[in-house]
Amino acid sequence: MTVPSESTASLAALAPLEAILFDVDGTLCDSDPLHYQAFREMLQEIGFNGGVPITEDFFVENIAGKHNEDIAELLFPDDIPRGRIFVEDKEAMFRKLASGQLTAVSGLYKLKKWIEDRGLKRAAVTNAPRPNAELMISSLGLSDFFQAVVIGGECEHAKPHPEPYLKGLDLLKASKEHTIIFEDSISGIKAGVAAGVATIGITTRNPEHQLMEAKPTFLIKSYDDPKLWAALEALEKKDD
Repeated sequence: MTVPSESTASLAALAPLEAILFDVDGTLCDSDPLHYQAFREMLQEIGFNGGVPITEDFFVENIAGKHNEDIAELLFPDDIPRGRIFVEDKEAMFRKLASGQLTAVSGLYKLKKWIEDRGLKRAAVTNAPRPNAELMISSLGLSDFFQAVVIGGECEHAKPHPEPYLKGLDLLKASKEHTIIFEDSISGIKAGVAAGVATIGITTRNPEHQLMEAKPTFLIKSYDDPKLWAALEALEKKDD
């Protein structure tokens, strides 16, 4: 596979690499289908959209990657308190669906070993509620891997604001000039870019053209993508 030179060069400039930050939903595991199922079933039950089930396109464009407060306002603009209760109930349904059903994005454990072998700092930074984040991280066997878990809802501003990623850098005592972020959503990529960090988009579910609008450093299909490993190899050569 031919690797675009700009992809390798864009990471080589980060040497020496200090830290890697990961989003959780859709970035560590392909959880969006479970979120979509929960929203679809629960919204239909209450007669949202005249009882017509939401489409996957509606989910991707309006819900995926967004903070629950924003989702509550979008779905229930005339009754935001009701919206907040709804999204809390939806998260409980997601956790029920997710128990035992989560699988890591392809190549994640290969990248995990690469990170550990080099002693890099690492954190999870997510808009998911803490119970969801901890469930997913634990289910994937990554509880001991992450040195910090930053929750967007526990910050003053959630993604797409850069604050959660800036907080992650601060907790790790890492420089934004020597860090990589992995993200799968438009709002997440925007947050990483706004934080001034090289942000790699992963096309787990969201359309490539939409992710590119958020201006990631480059896109990969999974952590097995040759483009990623060529870029990491170039970074290591620069570090040497």
